[in-house]
Amino acid sequence: MNRRPYILAETNWKEIKTQPFQLAILPWGATEAHNYHLPYGTDNYEATFIAEKSAEIAWNQGAHPIVLPTIPFGVNTGQSDILLDINLNPSTQLAILRDIITVLDRQGIQKLLVLNSHGGNDFKTLLRELGLQFPNMLLVTCNWFQALDKSKYFENGGDHADEMETSIILHLFPHLVLPLELAGNGAAKKPKIEAFKHGWAWSERKWSQVTADTGIGDPKKSTAEKGALYLDELTKTLGNFIYQLANIDKSDFYE
Repeated sequence: MNRRPYILAETNWKEIKTQPFQLAILPWGATEAHNYHLPYGTDNYEATFIAEKSAEIAWNQGAHPIVLPTIPFGVNTGQSDILLDINLNPSTQLAILRDIITVLDRQGIQKLLVLNSHGGNDFKTLLRELGLQFPNMLLVTCNWFQALDKSKYFENGGDHADEMETSIILHLFPHLVLPLELAGNGAAKKPKIEAFKHGWAWSERKWSQVTADTGIGDPKKSTAEKGALYLDELTKTLGNFIYQLANIDKSDFYE
């Protein structure tokens, strides 16, 4: 495989020292159980592939993004009793982001996209605080799993080790997926209070009380073909977004 000039981990000082980059992309995942059948690194595998493929699409259109290495740990405060679900507190994420943004700002790469791959991560409030400290930076976050209407690609809903995630990993890394007959059904309990069900009240889910198998969503109808179709459409959508973000004038952002 050829070195990809838009992947920091693959490129080198000789190639990048004279290459201006318009935008840094920071994929951010998590390390956690994904039902019985998917690997603990599911969010990281997804984040890395989606960031790299989307950046490739933008690069081929003429943009110059640079994809940073994936952060492999996320906020897992609600899963403290699940074996080896590794937690980073939001305050730790804030410190990591501050250090990375300090480097980018000092070196003139003044746009950052945090590509989030884990539902427990929420970067909006962190970027609000950092935006005051780094007024020259354009700080952006997006959840790739919200970019498309999942119901057009998958029969069963869910948000963790569900049909979507299982189909993605079946396409990308089938050797890491156990036979689907070994997977739990992803059944999940919901709060008894209506306000939480309708989304205008929130409390962190206590994972082991909500789901018996750590999954939320039935994965049994997952296929590699569904994953391939979804990823193709998703990376095209994100690639176009990255191209636009790379080329937007920070001083002319609104219409």
